[in-house]
Amino acid sequence: MDEGVNTDPADVDARVAVRVRGLRARSGLSLEALAERAGVSRSMISLIERGETSPTAVVLDKLAAALGVLLSSLFEPEAGAAAVPRGPLARLADQPSWRDPESGYLRRNVTPAGAGQPMRIVEVEFPPGARVAFDNAGRDEDTRQQVWLLEGRMELRVGRARHRLEKGDCLAMRLDEPVMFHNPGRKRARYVVVIASPGARE
Repeated sequence: MDEGVNTDPADVDARVAVRVRGLRARSGLSLEALAERAGVSRSMISLIERGETSPTAVVLDKLAAALGVLLSSLFEPEAGAAAVPRGPLARLADQPSWRDPESGYLRRNVTPAGAGQPMRIVEVEFPPGARVAFDNAGRDEDTRQQVWLLEGRMELRVGRARHRLEKGDCLAMRLDEPVMFHNPGRKRARYVVVIASPGARE
């Protein structure tokens, strides 16, 4: 990932903690209610909200779906957060990056925080041999996603359909069924994800 982007796990975990706490409070959900809705244990959510654990992408995706937001939204600052610009321009140094502790994939939120638009752009670096699967259960919104491969190779399974992506290929999908990402190559893969969810809250 480019130099100048903050990838300090402690900083990112702290931001996620504040974000999940804030979203849960605004939704009027108790820890127990969110745990039941997301299929994530109450103790895990408590650890996440205290910034005492680095949750996996799968866990965060379940929480995001239960809270009615996109996964990328969990890495954005809460409204009014100090030292984090919110507006139409996102400088490279202000684009938060996060590494999944399970698969090792690295994602960077490219879209400006608080842009007020129904789409998000995320850049991903995916290690060779790694895989991650999202069940996409509990999503009420019409969430759509496109994956544009810039380097390497990727295999995606969307429901029962399997797709092999080579450099330059772009795959469009609707996030209403399980999706599995896998890098079958010996080199990293790098791709851009564009996600649109008109009804999703920030």
